[in-house]
Amino acid sequence: MQSSVEDHQRLLCAWQLAVLRFAVTRSDCDKLNVAALAAELDRLGGRRSGEDSLHFFRRTTAHLCAAIDGQLQDAEATLDCFCEQIEEPRLRHAFAAAVGLVRVKPARSKPRPKRSQNLFRGLPARPPASL
Repeated sequence: MQSSVEDHQRLLCAWQLAVLRFAVTRSDCDKLNVAALAAELDRLGGRRSGEDSLHFFRRTTAHLCAAIDGQLQDAEATLDCFCEQIEEPRLRHAFAAAVGLVRVKPARSKPRPKRSQNLFRGLPARPPASL
């Protein structure tokens, strides 16, 4: 069971990378690759009963590709929602950059302490080093 879950995770990551690749290239062959990976993910998801199978990844892929191509009115919201669901930070940032999402988050950095004028006070003076 463990390897099945790991295989599913790898396939999901491959699908996200394929969506990123399509966002960068916008080529039809990359779109077909995303669709093929989506079909494989749906196939691994199993079936509920008979012909009533799950098509989540195929629907999502079609929706994402249309948003990337600019064919949806709410394209930015769709792309932003997908971007938020990507767990890998580097992949999330790459996708946001590829589709032109503006993500402005202030960097959290500690304020640098101010240098004191008396920093070296009390230390013995050294002669300058010669080379």
